[in-house]
Amino acid sequence: RQMCIRDRYMGSQQQQQQTTQQQTIQPPREGERIFASPLARKTAKERNVDLTQIKGSGPEGRIILQDVENFKGVASAQQQAATAPKKEKPAASKTQQAAPATQNPFEDIEVTNVRATIAKRLTESKQNIPHYYLTIEVEMDSLMKLRAQINENATSKISVNDFIIKASAKALLDVPEVNSQWHGTYIRQFKNADISVAVGSDNGLITPIVHNANNKPLEAVASQMKELVAKAKANKLQPNEFIGGTFTISNLGMFGVSDFIAVINPPQSCILAVSQTEKRLVPGLQDPNVPRVASVMTVTLSCDHRAVSYTHLTLPTIYSVQISVVAVSLKKK
Repeated sequence: RQMCIRDRYMGSQQQQQQTTQQQTIQPPREGERIFASPLARKTAKERNVDLTQIKGSGPEGRIILQDVENFKGVASAQQQAATAPKKEKPAASKTQQAAPATQNPFEDIEVTNVRATIAKRLTESKQNIPHYYLTIEVEMDSLMKLRAQINENATSKISVNDFIIKASAKALLDVPEVNSQWHGTYIRQFKNADISVAVGSDNGLITPIVHNANNKPLEAVASQMKELVAKAKANKLQPNEFIGGTFTISNLGMFGVSDFIAVINPPQSCILAVSQTEKRLVPGLQDPNVPRVASVMTVTLSCDHRAVSYTHLTLPTIYSVQISVVAVSLKKK
């Protein structure tokens, strides 16, 4: 009986020593050499087991096959989840199966190169140019009378926009700061007025140019604009006919728009937004308290504050005067 008790005591002591030895053996750190049997390595690779996560129970902490088989880590859990039978999802109802991504029918329209370029330039303009806006009302009665007289005997009709181009060209010579371009380290002022006019086409907005508009008679401006508009709508403009310009006019008056503002066409410094001419009550000429009816057009000038400061605010007044005086100057031109 004493020998049996002694054998049990010695066996228990040996088992405790082995357990203590296994607890002191830590898995190899990252970058350290891993000691493992060839069979253990092969099995670990097949089971996608990371040997650095296993504590070896072999001599001097060597990883043996039994260690790999007994390891229960992340990979083993994933492997068990992969082999576990999948629960079938309940079948979707007919309403769920028939529901489209959106209830509203739509059509995706490919963006042309021209429209993409316009979008890029307008976005850069609003992001980089400090815009400010000047709005005035211009009485158009005298101009409308003159236009009617000219068009009675003219072979080519003259539009209100032709008058605006000519008046703007004259105003730009009086205020050269507006007839300019911003170039970062310098401002370029031009001696002649090259007027860009916004024209809508199937490919987007394009701005054909009336070069040297200040030196051309009204009839020549009108004739050239008709030719440029026809080319723009037919996509036949040459690069020199729409690239450049010193000032832009955007006229939406023919669409019944009463007021709007336009985005500057860089590197130009200004753009003029022209609205429709409509009858309004205005103060009387002799007695301001006695109202009268006049044909009034609203125009808004968008300015680049870097090139055109508030000291140049005389342009709206000059523009208004030019609209009225252009009738007299036409006879001399």
